Amino acid sequence: MPLPRLITRSPITKKSAGFTLIELLVTLLLLATLATMSYRSLNVVLSARDRVNQQAVKWQQLGAFMNRFKQDVQLAAPYTVRRADTVQPAWHGRAGVDTARVNESAQELPQLEFSRFASVAGQDRLRRIGYTLNTQNELELWLWPGLDMLPGTEAARYVVLPGVSSITFEYMNAALLWVPIWPTAADDADIPRAVRFRLEMLDGDVLIRIFSLST
Repeated sequence: MPLPRLITRSPITKKSAGFTLIELLVTLLLLATLATMSYRSLNVVLSARDRVNQQAVKWQQLGAFMNRFKQDVQLAAPYTVRRADTVQPAWHGRAGVDTARVNESAQELPQLEFSRFASVAGQDRLRRIGYTLNTQNELELWLWPGLDMLPGTEAARYVVLPGVSSITFEYMNAALLWVPIWPTAADDADIPRAVRFRLEMLDGDVLIRIFSLST
């Protein structure tokens, strides 16, 4: 009877599991590089989003101001007003806010001031309004309660546009010439034919707009 064969197997050598120190260092370096690139990309996206949002808000505010200004000037009324002992013209464009002051009270007056018809019948009234730039680089709307004002009557002030570096107004006279103040000695009209403003924002943007008036 033949003897069974004995099968012998060679021993299997096991390799050690895991990474070497160099492999770990390279992996960590790659992860750190990817994390830095991801952070920079995210930061760029967030910064771009913030700039877009800021620009959107700025142009929304500009649009709202221009719509309001257009409505106000096109409702200009040829009515003079009495303030203290003086009579103010229906449309009063001053050269600048620094020198525009009332002699009696040294109260500052706006760059542009005029009488305006009611914007909404039954909800508004004939009143005096003004536009000027304050010292905080904000464009203000001034609203007086009516036309003729008793001594000490002050206007309510509302910020209609922030971030304004400068604003200048010009007025078209009967000879179709632009003048920096209104009225002038050569113009006897109550209201100019048109008004033009040049508005410069703190970020450097410049806008020039012209609005015709119902004279």
